[in-house]
Amino acid sequence: MKSLATAILILLTQAMSAQNVYLTKVEKTNDNSDKFLFTIKEEIKDAQYLGEVEVQGFSKDDANTFSLILKKAKEIGANAISIKPFENVDGSPQAFNASNYKLSLYYLPKDKFVSQTGHLYLFASSDKEQKISVNKKDYLISPRSFFIINAVPGEVYTISTKKLLGATIKVQPKANETNQYFQVSALKVRPDDTGVGGLNLKSGDIIGLEKSYAEFLTLIYTKLNY
Repeated sequence: MKSLATAILILLTQAMSAQNVYLTKVEKTNDNSDKFLFTIKEEIKDAQYLGEVEVQGFSKDDANTFSLILKKAKEIGANAISIKPFENVDGSPQAFNASNYKLSLYYLPKDKFVSQTGHLYLFASSDKEQKISVNKKDYLISPRSFFIINAVPGEVYTISTKKLLGATIKVQPKANETNQYFQVSALKVRPDDTGVGGLNLKSGDIIGLEKSYAEFLTLIYTKLNY
């Protein structure tokens, strides 16, 4: 009986912590083969609204969450997303809740996306505080947060995890080079093999992120103003 009760408790706990991603609204569909899913802000005025996706339940596996969102987005031909805040009774937006949020889905022609250049994005992991050094300047970044460095073209940026046997990488941005995104993580993360989102470079505890996935993280993580 004790083992049965334990098994039931485990199942209930898993059910309560399970995450689901739903395509909750379809306004239109669009036929396109774009494999990316970028975040848009000012470009919304030129975008075609297609629908909404809702995330219910919390997960530390943000890469898996993004994969589920990407799959739903591609069902209706979306290539762009933005946060759609829930509203309070007075119409003001509610604070972001990582356990339940909505994303608006759009299609935007490739030439309408605003070029994103000249920045280095550094993300913490989903569940651990991270110490990081950039050009010998130390930072402490809380879980599910990130900060941005305005990169100077030609300057070398040495990024280190500040740990014994930890990872160190050197980045030298070029003029007008697109933004680069890195996550400092102690977790073992599988690289994405689909070519449509996830991870595409790893050096010890420092992981280079694909643009679509990194931009998604900027929506659900907290920006730190260093």
